[in-house]
Amino acid sequence: MTLGAGALTAMPAAAETLKASHQWPGGKGDVRDEMVQIIATEVGKADVGLDIKVYPGQSLYKAKEQWGAMTKGQLDISAFPLSYAAGRHPEFDATLMPGLVKNHDHAKRLNTSPFMDDIKKIINDAGVVVLADAWLAGGFASKKNCILEPASIEGQVTRAAGKAFEQMLVGAGASIASMPSSEVYNGMQTGVLDAANTSSGSFVSYRLYEQVKCLTAPGDNALWFMYEPILMSKKSFDKLTKEQQDALMAAGKVAEDYFFDAAKGLDDKLVEVYKDAGVEVVTMSAEQAEAWRAIANETSYKSFSENVKGGDVLIKKALAVE
Repeated sequence: MTLGAGALTAMPAAAETLKASHQWPGGKGDVRDEMVQIIATEVGKADVGLDIKVYPGQSLYKAKEQWGAMTKGQLDISAFPLSYAAGRHPEFDATLMPGLVKNHDHAKRLNTSPFMDDIKKIINDAGVVVLADAWLAGGFASKKNCILEPASIEGQVTRAAGKAFEQMLVGAGASIASMPSSEVYNGMQTGVLDAANTSSGSFVSYRLYEQVKCLTAPGDNALWFMYEPILMSKKSFDKLTKEQQDALMAAGKVAEDYFFDAAKGLDDKLVEVYKDAGVEVVTMSAEQAEAWRAIANETSYKSFSENVKGGDVLIKKALAVE
């Protein structure tokens, strides 16, 4: 049986498939994976001729390769820690700067600040679009002792997420072993690492509670916050219809709202999981956090201000957000 021309023209056009990549475990409850899955689901429900296929666990691109792939239009979407692209845009290190973000509500206020206006202009000018803002809290964990005041990390080989944290930790007397969060478990297991700082999500999804003695949870005085937005290639975005673009931005808003609540819950889950595993859990006092900021001021903030064009202005804009 053959179909007539009328039947052929009546057939719906195949949906365009966008590729979304990230470095975290897929389908295991990691909040960053969940954000991408929410965007995929919401765009599907919008019925605008778009499908999103998610590639978790670095199965499509290695973590730090994703930025370049997006700017070239080779990768459509990524849940991406922005500081990973600081080699190309050193200003991005400001989004993983010790003590600039104190807690989740502070992070939300930062999203609409002049500081983030400057960061997002650099993102856009590089050929990337922000679909959803996301700040993850994090903390410290050690196989040796609880990390509270700066002296407590002295002499420990530590994995720090980002150059600014490395500078501050070296200022406090730690040694640094650089590696992605996905390699921290093996680093601790093999004795390469004594301690690490990373996000609440990574502390849980990478099961680091099996290796550490004490966790310093974010609490009200977190030192560690990292901007990990959902990003999209501008080349990919600009090829879409207005209806498809609107559906993606609306999906991003749903994911962002989910994330804000989930990120707070993630900190609670972090504490619960580590306590259940028999790990001692502590939080920093305001005075302890301030002692770390004093070291950051002489190391991370100073280096960023001196070596990054406009860095001093970015730091001042971030610190101005109450």
